Amino acid sequence: MPIAKYSDEIIRKRINACPKLASLGRINQALRELVNSEGSVSSQIAEIIRRDPSLTARLLRMVNSVYYGLSNSVSNIEEAIFFLGLRQIRELAMATPVIEEMASFQTSKGSAPLPWKDLWAHSLGTAILTREILRALPITIDDDTDYLVGLLHNVGKVVMAHSFPEELEMLVTTKFETPEEVCHREIELIGWDHGQIGAIYLERHKMSDEIVLAVQYHNNPASAPRHQIFAAAVQVADSLVRHAGILGGFEQIQPIEKDSWLELEGWHVLYSDDGDETKLARAAIDNALPRLPQMLSGLV
Repeated sequence: MPIAKYSDEIIRKRINACPKLASLGRINQALRELVNSEGSVSSQIAEIIRRDPSLTARLLRMVNSVYYGLSNSVSNIEEAIFFLGLRQIRELAMATPVIEEMASFQTSKGSAPLPWKDLWAHSLGTAILTREILRALPITIDDDTDYLVGLLHNVGKVVMAHSFPEELEMLVTTKFETPEEVCHREIELIGWDHGQIGAIYLERHKMSDEIVLAVQYHNNPASAPRHQIFAAAVQVADSLVRHAGILGGFEQIQPIEKDSWLELEGWHVLYSDDGDETKLARAAIDNALPRLPQMLSGLV
């Protein structure tokens, strides 16, 4: 195997030079507090949404997407909140500032524009399915960690666009058989794969241990020292989203065959071969997967 191009010290230095995301740590705090409050009302939530044109546009696009199948177009924010529900609003509030800020990252060499929309469709799809997968387990998750680990699992690729643009361009134009091959090539070119790069970046942003480790180990979840279930759920969700045809755009990987995720390391971390949780998970997947493209059509 070729010797890695950069030392750990240089990699860390380049990651530290990557622009910070001001909203990543708080993620629209005022809206989240309102949405999570039992006493909140639609008018209060709508007032905050109106302050953010990007969030407003994404909210209305989402409610008017094919997925919701409304007979008449919705242009009123409070009406949109009624149709979507508080959970969808909370997820939208988390995704929007991260998408807007990261999508502004560009390679420093002025090469062809990167497929940001494809990357975020894949990231949002992974977030949605990670949450569905974890719901089948007998655990309680009180915050939005189950959604955020999926949303942010490929943040390392965004950092690479700023910190390692030449290497990323090589990766984008190369064909691979599996996601594991992508990681191996990243290590050859840079020294770390996108999971480790993303984890260091998120750690710098004071994200929780669960999120940092899920991002770092989402391609080899059994190796995670803690919180394996989050990394495992992301690996399975990532494979499912690719199977649905939402590939991410940042690398060329062969199509994912149906049920191949049952052989993944992450699947075996999460489920026994024939337990009740396995049946619930498969039912949730069978229900969510056909609807995923329509769900994303209003978000991206």
